[in-house]
Amino acid sequence: MRIDHDPEVLGSRAFYRLLTAVVVPRPIAWVSTLSADGVTANLAPHSFFTVACTDPPIVQFTSVGRKDSLRNIEATGEFVVNLAPEPLFEQINASAVDFPAQEDEFDAVGIEREPSLRVAPPRVAASPVALECRLHSTLGIGNSTLVLGQVVHAVVDEDVLVDGHPDIRRLRPLARLGGDEWSTVGEVRELARIPYRDWPKKGWRPGRPGREHGA
Repeated sequence: MRIDHDPEVLGSRAFYRLLTAVVVPRPIAWVSTLSADGVTANLAPHSFFTVACTDPPIVQFTSVGRKDSLRNIEATGEFVVNLAPEPLFEQINASAVDFPAQEDEFDAVGIEREPSLRVAPPRVAASPVALECRLHSTLGIGNSTLVLGQVVHAVVDEDVLVDGHPDIRRLRPLARLGGDEWSTVGEVRELARIPYRDWPKKGWRPGRPGREHGA
């Protein structure tokens, strides 16, 4: 038996909890920005994050409410998306504290920073991947703002590369689940896409990878 859930009946907060419990796992954009005067750095995790376009390379995250990350990006037009790796689990969670805008999260949480190459906001030194971004556009939707940034530079730690490509087992990215739950990579399964030329003429079923002999 399925249970129906009406957003208008549940209310926005309860339906938010439902959405974030079922839209899982969600990758984390650990976003670093600078204040409009270029003095105070901000660092905060945002779990509504994905790739928006590949050419040009654009990533997107959503700010639920008007948070310091959003205000800084609107003022400066720049930000960095740092990978949120498993070894920094507690620091990532701590950077989500609602610190005052004038307080630097790097200093408050004890996170080492390093200069970026193409933008002003600093990168997280211990993060294995950083995407330096310039603001492409924003889109206000209800109580949230979608932020799109064009990636102008990427840096990847050589320790996470295998044959020149980032390896998920070495990246060890964290993801958000529902409530206070987080997840790690866990089991990694590989399954190649099926080209149409190999699609079985007699029909597909689980366990049948593609063209069978004589199909």
